[in-house]
Amino acid sequence: MHCVSSKHSVMMVSFCQGALLLSLAAAMAVYADMKVDCGPDFVTLMWRESRPQADTSLLRLGNCFPTSFSAGEAYFYVDLTDCNFRRLVTGDALVYSNDLTYVASADSYNLAFTHPVVCAYDRPKDWYATIYDPVFKTYSLGDLQFNIGLMNDDFSGPAESTRFPLGSIIPIMASVVQETHQPLLLLLEECVAATTPELYPESTMYPIISNKGCLLESVSSRSKFEPRQKSSEIRLSLQTFTFAMGEEVFIHCKLLAWDPNGLDSTKKACHFVKGHGWELLDNLAQSNLCDCCESKCKSRRQRSVASEKHGMVQKAVIGPFTITDVTS
Repeated sequence: MHCVSSKHSVMMVSFCQGALLLSLAAAMAVYADMKVDCGPDFVTLMWRESRPQADTSLLRLGNCFPTSFSAGEAYFYVDLTDCNFRRLVTGDALVYSNDLTYVASADSYNLAFTHPVVCAYDRPKDWYATIYDPVFKTYSLGDLQFNIGLMNDDFSGPAESTRFPLGSIIPIMASVVQETHQPLLLLLEECVAATTPELYPESTMYPIISNKGCLLESVSSRSKFEPRQKSSEIRLSLQTFTFAMGEEVFIHCKLLAWDPNGLDSTKKACHFVKGHGWELLDNLAQSNLCDCCESKCKSRRQRSVASEKHGMVQKAVIGPFTITDVTS
């Protein structure tokens, strides 16, 4: 059941399944229809776009990508505990708020916009705040919390083993928890394998990601970045390689939480696709940002104090795990 249908709206208010849905239009005119359902613990949102050349894949609900999209529509089916929903308890009300945003590329004729969405519920008498129990190794930086770890084959939970046969895939996932920030894009700026939990000048290292986000291993293997489920999460399928066979291996990474609108040749996630060349994970149309992966990636923008405020860098370590020889 769709509870709200609006076109060129300034304000929309509707009751749905005992919830109050409130959505305020952006300051600019938004040429679209939006239909939203507030479920007991989920939200569905359908956005029908009428602007010419608008790319509905660039719509975001909080930090979540569309569940599905077509040339003129984007559909979201998300949990209230996901997508960076903000929760506020006021008296007898439990309020969840988020933003529907359009992330326009620099050369787009369609301007970026933000469309707030709020669902308010009667506060359950037995409601209490859940305790966050991270699955991954956790690193805090300011009010950001970075997580990284080895995953199972479908990224639905932690790895069941830390032994990986040569040639198999190591699923790796990193994320950033954003409590007060606007949605951020998580990138892997650099990753190297080593046999020590800390890097030393004499450490033997094997480069995996370098040159500001270029997945070097994808050139000669099946390694690749997986399609994003959220902007604040990045998934890497890394094919095991001949390095420190039978020994403990650690992967040292630099995680970068960055402004989704601030991608350039030094803020990116690129992998090599056979038959196509280097491709940008987050927007194929901007894959030219990956052209420097064969040389030296430098930003065209002049570095400034203001630009540094767009993101934060955190060092993290995965492991230990072991790469085993299938012939032994």
